[in-house]
Amino acid sequence: MNIIKKYILILFISLLAFPLEVSSGIQSEGELPPRFKNWLEQEVNYIITPIEKEVFLQLQTDRERDFFIEAFWKHRDPTSGTPANEFKEEHYRRIKHANHQFGRSVPWPGWETDRGRIYIILGEPRGVDRHTGDSEIYNSEVWFYQGLTQYGLPAGFNLVFFQKDGVGEYVLYSPSADGPQALLTSYFGDQGDYIQAFKTLKKINPTLAKVSFSLIPGESSLYGRPSLASDMLIQNIYTVPQKELKDKYAQKFLAYKDKVEVEYSANYIDNDSSIKILQNPPGVYFVHYIVEIMKFSMQQYQDKYSTHLKINGNVSDSEGNTIYQYEGSISIELDEDQLKSIAYKPFAIYDMFPLIAGSYKFSVIIKNEVSKEFTSVEKDIIIPKDDSALGMSSLVLGYKMDQVSSEAQNLKAFKLGSFQILHQPKNIFRPQDTLFLAFQITSLSSDLRQKGQLKYEFFKDDEPFLNFTRKVNQYEGGVNFKHEFSLQEFPPGYYRLQVGLWDGEQEILSEEENFGISSVSAFPRPWIHTKTLPPPDHPVYSFLLGKQLFSKGEVNKAQARLEEAFQKKPGSLDFAVNLAQVYSVLKKHHQVKQVLMAFSDVSEVPYQLYFLLGKSHQALGEFDQAITVYNKALSHYGINSSLLNSIGECYYRLGIWDEALAAWEKSLEINDHQPDVEEKVIILKKKDI
Repeated sequence: MNIIKKYILILFISLLAFPLEVSSGIQSEGELPPRFKNWLEQEVNYIITPIEKEVFLQLQTDRERDFFIEAFWKHRDPTSGTPANEFKEEHYRRIKHANHQFGRSVPWPGWETDRGRIYIILGEPRGVDRHTGDSEIYNSEVWFYQGLTQYGLPAGFNLVFFQKDGVGEYVLYSPSADGPQALLTSYFGDQGDYIQAFKTLKKINPTLAKVSFSLIPGESSLYGRPSLASDMLIQNIYTVPQKELKDKYAQKFLAYKDKVEVEYSANYIDNDSSIKILQNPPGVYFVHYIVEIMKFSMQQYQDKYSTHLKINGNVSDSEGNTIYQYEGSISIELDEDQLKSIAYKPFAIYDMFPLIAGSYKFSVIIKNEVSKEFTSVEKDIIIPKDDSALGMSSLVLGYKMDQVSSEAQNLKAFKLGSFQILHQPKNIFRPQDTLFLAFQITSLSSDLRQKGQLKYEFFKDDEPFLNFTRKVNQYEGGVNFKHEFSLQEFPPGYYRLQVGLWDGEQEILSEEENFGISSVSAFPRPWIHTKTLPPPDHPVYSFLLGKQLFSKGEVNKAQARLEEAFQKKPGSLDFAVNLAQVYSVLKKHHQVKQVLMAFSDVSEVPYQLYFLLGKSHQALGEFDQAITVYNKALSHYGINSSLLNSIGECYYRLGIWDEALAAWEKSLEINDHQPDVEEKVIILKKKDI
């Protein structure tokens, strides 16, 4: 059998702007081990961005630094997925050339010279004019570059290097700071008279004089002095290595180096994301989110292409306590025709989950287990505390609205009623598109529903463009509102849509969203992975909300939610154990037994069930039953000091001191740092047992 296994890389175009703060605690370059100090100060000094350098200086181990350096070059590789990294190879070739060519006449490496720096940043010039051997001018070189407009540089420009004072290094010439007089060996005129110096130089060397006033061909000077455009050009050249590089990967490396496996940490990929808070009946808020991945790697096996994504989500409070966490996976397998059909489309993951009231930090990590790449999203979110208060959700702008009436009761991300809104985080549309708007207004009074008005206002470049008003009672009842807008009369540009709820002359609520209309007639919409969730009355939602309330310390509210879930699905072991945990905290030990006893003989009993059931027996003075449960836990999960201590306590209460002593001594063998247990052993040994 001929087996072919390789990686297929799919690239997507996406714009991303989610800044992540870099923490403090930066060490100095001098504290780095020699090879990393050399890498930072000599090898990449001219091309590393300030954020990359800041992150690198915060890394604590050589392994972290090695992985960062791998990521540094990987994010500059123009042909990702191939063995060669052409950028890295060219960079080191330039350093070698600079050291060999420009370090001959100076006592330091060529990369440190002005010519070396420019050569490393811009590469080989299109042409070099050398002016040497003339006693009236200092030895000079004029380098000409062309075709670097993608970096914001002129279509063509010159750079001048001259041997200042006739000795040593060739330094970079500045028309405004140096002036033509600096190129002359014997100029005795007014040093501030640039025109006279220019005329003198022109008589000696017209070619050199031509570039002495401006490095940019065709640029005119004013007031007899060189313009500052040439100096701006030089400063722009120094920032060329940063122009097209997205260094967000460096921030992500620092943020996630301790949270993802090391083989992933160097492989951050960009994404676009959208997060909205929407209410689903009956009054439960859900976090709806999209993660649109711009680079997607797949593995080929024979004629199939596949990958496996692992998703880890986390919601934490302001103190960093985890309120909710979840994980999921997506397996994708495509044939060649399917692969071709999505090759130039972004890949979007739609997902949602319920969340209790509060202010949180939400983060999700998506790992490609085939290519060992990862991406992540972080955002602060707020879930309203009072679902009975009047409120308006943020606006969702979609490029398509799918009717899903066949499964109207089930939930999907960005589904309002029987329609699912498909949208991209950047909100980019074409003139021929229809813009689908969706939003929610919760707890509308009957008076506002009858008399209220919705005012729609479009602004183009912050100038009023279009507005109209509709009565609230023109929409279907409920919390969901939908509207469609033809964009045919909207010229390309940047827009803002504002929707306000008005009661007479008073605006009660308003929300706004930005969007853009592109002049491009066609661009790819994403291929989407979205899962169908159970209807809103399914007990799983009460269960999840109950677990979140318990994690937040709101135990009584957690009890109500978990009881509701368990009553609807009494055969669920997971529901039972979580409810029993709440009862245990509230010292409702009879309820713990009542919930868990029915599951004590199932084939795969979780440790938590044995522990909670044993503790309830023990708290009720049923020590024999507690010992029986604890011994089942030992036989299934092995010994641990906590179980042995509980067994010892039960035997002690029964007056079976030798068994209690045996249990506690065994516990101390496992963990000898238990002063309270040591004291109990000493007391028992003093007794005549």
